Amino acid sequence: MAGFTALPDLALRTLGGSVVAASDESFAEKESLIRPGRPGFQPATFGGKGQIYDGWETRRRREPGHDWAIVRLGLPGVIRGVVIDTAWFKGNYPPYASVEGTEAGGHPSPAELQAARWTELVPRSGLKGDAEHPFEVADERRYTHVRLNMYPDGGIARLRVHGEARPDLSVYDGLGLDLAALQNGALVTACSDEFYSSPNNAIAPGLARHQAEGWETARRRDGGNDWLVIRLAGRGVIRLAEIDTTNLLFNAPGAVSLTGLDGDREIGLLPRTRLQPDTPHRFRIDHTAPVTHVRVDIHPDGGLARVRLHGHLM
Repeated sequence: MAGFTALPDLALRTLGGSVVAASDESFAEKESLIRPGRPGFQPATFGGKGQIYDGWETRRRREPGHDWAIVRLGLPGVIRGVVIDTAWFKGNYPPYASVEGTEAGGHPSPAELQAARWTELVPRSGLKGDAEHPFEVADERRYTHVRLNMYPDGGIARLRVHGEARPDLSVYDGLGLDLAALQNGALVTACSDEFYSSPNNAIAPGLARHQAEGWETARRRDGGNDWLVIRLAGRGVIRLAEIDTTNLLFNAPGAVSLTGLDGDREIGLLPRTRLQPDTPHRFRIDHTAPVTHVRVDIHPDGGLARVRLHGHLM
C-alpha cells in the first residue's frame, strides 16, 4: 500500500466524518463508506433487499448518469491520497470511479454542496472487484468535503481519505486548546516503534475504548526507551499535559518525560515521572517558552492511550 496511508484518514467516522448525501443507497447504506476497520462479509445473509454488504451499494442503473456520495471530512485538510476499497464486491463493483474535493465554509446543506465548485482529485479510473485501489493526490489546497463518483453504479466498501489536518483555529482566538489534538492539526511526525498500533492514535479524538485504540510498542530488550514526536497544531505555550494509560493494565510505561522543541532549542517540560497502569494522569507545566513540537519519551516501552497538551497559540 502507498506511503500516504500512514497519515490519518480525514474522512473516518470516529474522527467526525459524515456521508451527508448520496444519489442512491438501495442495497447498502452510504454510512458504511467511512466506518473504521476492514469490511466484513458473511455469505448467504439475505435481508429484504438481497445479500447484506458492509459497504455502500446502489441499485442497477437503467438510465444515463452515475452514482455519487458526498463525504464531509471529520478533519478538513490537505489530501495526500485516497483509497477506494471494493472488498467483497465481486460481481457488483463499479468498473470506474473518481473523486472530487471542495472547500465549503460554515455548515452547508447537501443542496448547497451539490452546487459548489468541485476540483478533480482522482480522475476517472478503472477498478477491480474485491480490491483496494490507492491513488496519490498532488494538491496543496485545503478541502472540507469530497465527492466519490462511481460509474455507472454498484458497490464500494470503504473510502479512505488520507492527509494532514488543516482546521480553522480562529474559533480558539483568546482561548486555550489541546495543541496536540489531531483534530486541531497536530500530527505525530516521528516514532521509535509502532509494532502494535499507530502512534497517531495517541492524539485521536475521544477516549480509547480498548488498548488497540492507543499507541503500543513491542517489548524493548536493548536498554533504551521508546518515544514519539508530536508536531503541535501551532507554535504555543503548554500549561497542562494529560498522559492517559487507560486500558493498559500490564503494558503501561513505567515513566514518561516531555521535551519541547523550538527550532534548535530543547526545553524540558516534564522530567521523568512515574506512571500508573490504567490511569489518566495530569501534570501542570511551569515553563512558559513557546514550542512547535513535543517529544514524548516513555520508559522503557509500553503504550499510551492518549496524550493531551493544553495551552495557548502564540
